[in-house]
Amino acid sequence: MMKMKLYHYYDESTGPFRNLSALEPQEAEKVLQQIRSQKRGFASKRSTDYLEIRRMLEWKTRELFVVKGGKPLQNYPHYMTLGECPWLLDWYPQGKVIPFSISDFEPGILSFTYGDLFPAMRYNDGKPYRGQVYTLSEIADIIKTFGLPQTWNAQGDKGPERYIEVQVWDDTLIRPYYS
Repeated sequence: MMKMKLYHYYDESTGPFRNLSALEPQEAEKVLQQIRSQKRGFASKRSTDYLEIRRMLEWKTRELFVVKGGKPLQNYPHYMTLGECPWLLDWYPQGKVIPFSISDFEPGILSFTYGDLFPAMRYNDGKPYRGQVYTLSEIADIIKTFGLPQTWNAQGDKGPERYIEVQVWDDTLIRPYYS
């Protein structure tokens, strides 16, 4: 598990680690409107209440992570996947990826959801990993039980789980990529 890599997927035209949550709400909405107007990539299809839901889910995730001993250093996370998920390159008009070694990060700033944050925290289908936030040691047990979604659901035909999402609650190691 500790040898696994984290991957950040992004669009080449905007660069890595451009985070709507880092913006003031009005500015974030303006950027999202620009993305929607281009009608290219997955982000252009997001609902009108996307930012409101996103901020609520990020806050809930942060709170659950803190209860489990997590030590988030910022109010919103940056997003990565645990293991490769080449399908995410298709989310972007010019998809790119940056790999990181998981061991480069302090475990206390990494939380995990089994699947993307939105379905992981919002679907109510009875799966035991719904509504859950995991620490690094906990996600290892979840993978032993359920496997990597990238492996068993590579085509997305078995549910919304396509990858394990990593929420990175500190930007120290990633700051050089966007500064």
